[in-house]
Amino acid sequence: MGADADADDGNDSLSLERQVCFALAVANRAVLAVYRPVLEPLGLTHPQYLVMLSLWDHDRRPGGDHTAPSVKVIAERLQLDSATLSPMLKRLEAQGLIDRARRQGDERTMEVRLTEEGRRLRDKALAVPPAVVARLGTDISELEELRDVLSRINAAALAAGALES
Repeated sequence: MGADADADDGNDSLSLERQVCFALAVANRAVLAVYRPVLEPLGLTHPQYLVMLSLWDHDRRPGGDHTAPSVKVIAERLQLDSATLSPMLKRLEAQGLIDRARRQGDERTMEVRLTEEGRRLRDKALAVPPAVVARLGTDISELEELRDVLSRINAAALAAGALES
């Protein structure tokens, strides 16, 4: 009974196929490859699409406060650092989809607003989720269940200190 004892019964805890990190990494690459051709006609990369989703969500919020979100708020929502987000925002601004401006009264805060073109792009983006589901060939309920499980795993990882500086 050595260190390889669990390998004899097919339950090697270090088997590549048993690793959650491997399954997530491979699935991430594969799913992003499915998104690529769907997003291409919109002129968006997947990370840019996530930024736009965040801005569309913010833009469509019910209620009276429609203050433009700051770069910091968007970065927190997407679990990115500002240094990663800023180049994406510059490219989206160059495409005419967003405007960035210093917040009046607080020059340290950069606000991000959708342009009219950015708002109109949302109508075209409505075709993205069903196109991705069709390309994956899986049932929407399975994808929703997967999203829920991954959200719980992400919350647990964050609670365990993931992404802390």
